[in-house]
Amino acid sequence: MQAIERTDHWIEGDAAQRLFVRELRSTERTLQTRPILLVHGARVPGVPSFDLPVEGGSLAADLASAGHLVYVMDVRGYGRSSRPPEMESPPAQDRTLVRVNEVVRDIDTVVDWFRVRCSVTQVGLLGWATGGMWCGYYAALRPERVSDLILYNTLYQSPDHPTLGAGSSLADPARPGSFNVAALGSYRFNTGASLLAAWDASIPCDDKTSWRDPAIAVSYVREALASDDTSGKRAPPSFRAPSGALEDSFYQACGRQQWDASLIQARTLVIAGERDFWSQPVDRERLMAHLVHARETRLHVIPNATHFVHLDRSEAGRAEFVVTVREFLADA
Repeated sequence: MQAIERTDHWIEGDAAQRLFVRELRSTERTLQTRPILLVHGARVPGVPSFDLPVEGGSLAADLASAGHLVYVMDVRGYGRSSRPPEMESPPAQDRTLVRVNEVVRDIDTVVDWFRVRCSVTQVGLLGWATGGMWCGYYAALRPERVSDLILYNTLYQSPDHPTLGAGSSLADPARPGSFNVAALGSYRFNTGASLLAAWDASIPCDDKTSWRDPAIAVSYVREALASDDTSGKRAPPSFRAPSGALEDSFYQACGRQQWDASLIQARTLVIAGERDFWSQPVDRERLMAHLVHARETRLHVIPNATHFVHLDRSEAGRAEFVVTVREFLADA
């Protein structure tokens, strides 16, 4: 196992935001020319998503060991980044916090910072689930800054999503086509058990340990709860996450395309697990059809793999996922 050096940073963003970024680099490999930023999804922040301290739990370390300079960020409202002051009060029921327009400003702040730090003009981006939506939006907005884009289990335009769209629990029954902010609130509390329920349901066997290392599940929950210093003040312990990502995802899942992939110029890999409950085949099909100006496009669907394939066992698709991402970045 290669030695990986980790350095944590806090960067000043707009509107007095303080953004957490972890840097990983191999001490044994020559660095590749461009860094890559990993962006988490709607609930769990960066380190629990991409850098668990157990074997097979760190995609960030897998990429760093291949010679990449890797950054993992928390967008505002998540993990170790600063939180909107409204998150110190009970959840409001009139609007959600941290929508995509704010997130892309945070990504831009971090990209600006490490373009200077690494003396590069372009960077790579990898986004998981809602993180893929955020990265796609950013790559469309700032195409000159993005060299390589990896959209992992990403929504794009699903007109009839079974669990996130118009007929789902996210919809307001009194206002068809609208997000139910009154029920879901400006932010929400997430318990450890809630993190594993959908994962367990997507694993196609009764013995979940044969598909996912129990140490990964324990570490994922522990690190997610540890990302919020208030989690132990509630019973059961729970960490806070803004609801804006859910609202953005709801509208995508209703067929309201929030960004245009035709504006993207970066080499783009669309990668998904066949059993993903978040993105749908139509998302991938429309992404590939709309990526008309990307320098290169690739689509890779991992057979029988889950939404969490980068954290599943190697034989459950993780090895294929890591190899596919590494090969895509190596071919740049």
